[in-house]
Amino acid sequence: MKKILFLLILLMPFNVFAYGSSAKSAILMDMDSHRIIYGKDINYVQSVASISKVMTAICVIENTDIEKTITVGDEVLKSYGSGVYVQIGEKLKIKDLLYGLMMRSGNDAALVLAKNTSGDVNSFVELMNQMALKIGMKNTTFNNPSGLDEQDGGNLSSAYDMALLMSYAMKNKDFKKIVSTKEYTLKTNKNVYKWHNKNKLLYSYKYLIGGKTGYTKIAKRTLVTSASKDGLNLVVVTINDGNDWKDHTTLFEEAFNKYHNYNLLKKGNIYIIGENYYKNNKLYIKNNVSYPLTLDEENILKIKYEINKKRKYKNNDNVGKVKLYLGDSVVREENIYVKVKS
Repeated sequence: MKKILFLLILLMPFNVFAYGSSAKSAILMDMDSHRIIYGKDINYVQSVASISKVMTAICVIENTDIEKTITVGDEVLKSYGSGVYVQIGEKLKIKDLLYGLMMRSGNDAALVLAKNTSGDVNSFVELMNQMALKIGMKNTTFNNPSGLDEQDGGNLSSAYDMALLMSYAMKNKDFKKIVSTKEYTLKTNKNVYKWHNKNKLLYSYKYLIGGKTGYTKIAKRTLVTSASKDGLNLVVVTINDGNDWKDHTTLFEEAFNKYHNYNLLKKGNIYIIGENYYKNNKLYIKNNVSYPLTLDEENILKIKYEINKKRKYKNNDNVGKVKLYLGDSVVREENIYVKVKS
């Protein structure tokens, strides 16, 4: 197998800016490329409180029918702390409980969702940890679906892992709709609810998409939010931050002022100058390739194509990679596939 390289150089400077926050640990990340724009002790592990409900929500959405109507059972009797106060025998949709979970941080909603997704809470927690491995959350352990940490130590994670999780979850349209909702009204066989989202930035910061708040005495204030402007999609996570609303707004504003999202390659067929080995077929990539960059960067962004000359190959085989370099560091990779002409 012989490897051939093709190099495209774009003159795009690169620089690092002095961002800041009052958090114990914090991160500002581009949700599409996972570029870290700002970080402070991003791999520090501690209880993350109720922002762990992001995992609860996405596990429910991906593993059950959210339009299904369920009946609340006696699992709610084990709930304490913040709640939406659903009652035994109350009938409502899985979707309704998800709004209560993410807008009001309902610990009772978390228990009902866990039971109705996996049969019991322990099985659901196992599902949460499996999802964490899938996403690449290497410093995370979930012990419950709520984030409470007084009895079992809670859910342990890092700012970096929670940013990966939020980036993943925001790709789901149902999750995105729920966390961006400011008000939700629900009528059941037992009650009428009108919920207002606890996320204050939804009301005060115009570029915010959604997020999740959290607090326990052990974890202190935790917050994850996402915002979007001109095609640049960002996530901020702060852990143990008494000034989190301001810090999130400031970090978003600094990034939006200094970075632009560059769409470098579109998914689909690609043409590589000088590539002749697969010339009778089509080469393609499955995802768009974009990257956030500053306007006044000084170094060089490079796009490098690495093509493997396979003697035998079939339709849709992986035959190489396209790599983005900032200086000598690879910051993004995408597989290249071959479409064999019939």
